[in-house]
Amino acid sequence: MLIYTGGTIGMKPDPETGVLAPFDFSTIYDEFPYLGKLDVELEVINLTPIDSSNVTPELWCELARLIRDNYDAYDGFVVLHGTDTMSYSASALSFMLVNLAKPVIFTGSQIPIGVLRTDGRENLITAVEIAAAREGGRAVVPEVCICFQNKLFRANRTTKHSAEQLNAFRSDNYPILAEVGVSIHYNRPFIRRPAPDPGPLRIVTRLDTRIAVVRLFPGMSAETFTAMLGIPGLRGVVLETYGAGNAPTADWFIDAVSAAVARGVVVLNVTQCLGGSVSMEMYETGKRLGQTGVISGRDITTESAVTKMMVVLGASDDPQEVRRGLEADRCGEISD
Repeated sequence: MLIYTGGTIGMKPDPETGVLAPFDFSTIYDEFPYLGKLDVELEVINLTPIDSSNVTPELWCELARLIRDNYDAYDGFVVLHGTDTMSYSASALSFMLVNLAKPVIFTGSQIPIGVLRTDGRENLITAVEIAAAREGGRAVVPEVCICFQNKLFRANRTTKHSAEQLNAFRSDNYPILAEVGVSIHYNRPFIRRPAPDPGPLRIVTRLDTRIAVVRLFPGMSAETFTAMLGIPGLRGVVLETYGAGNAPTADWFIDAVSAAVARGVVVLNVTQCLGGSVSMEMYETGKRLGQTGVISGRDITTESAVTKMMVVLGASDDPQEVRRGLEADRCGEISD
């Protein structure tokens, strides 16, 4: 099943005005006759196209329900999505689709599909081929992934790193799952496998969005930081710290974090660096955060931390249960 949500990949010049307009993917075989050579039957679902900057958790829930309701009828799913928030949406689906044993492949493009030099053509064809790939009656890649510029990534390990380059996505803390050349080479030891009998697909659609992402910077005022952590109704904070999870040791900073944790706000420490991991026991600055009750996000991405926190907070009001949920590796988003 091919699900079109919007984004650059779906834009094509109007033959009369030349203005870019959404493409109807129901005629996909006319536009991409090479898809017929893959020996894959495609059903296309055109959702109301939106710019990915306008994506909300409501879209994630719609996608989760659509996949659940059609799960038994298809070998895999391809989601066409704008690149700006693709890592957020794909990460969210990795947490929302429980017991997943089939591929859900997100892809898009940097250049509209109706433009001669589009990267969308190869991204789309490759994503469909990977979503349909099976060995011994089982899916080759039974997890949520992003397929982009000849690489397949675990979705919840990705970050968009370039607004202009065609290789727009990176996965600094986890190996790529496949590399595409003359053939597709799967990095099998790093592909996540479901349990022998995973049970029926179950979806999680109760998400708590009462969270904030706070990125530290030198010169941040006590008033600003304290105000952000003191937002009424706030339940969780993804705290983007320096290096290996370091932060100021000034009293005003520690006091603000301690006060938030005491109110029941969950604070997850993630590094601002694209690669590497939070290790709060390494330096005194990190140790002070750990003593306040801040949770180590280890090598999780910000995109994955945000969506995982929404899922975990939506599942429980118990602070200890929430803490255990954030510390646990749910679907390969953090390293042991």
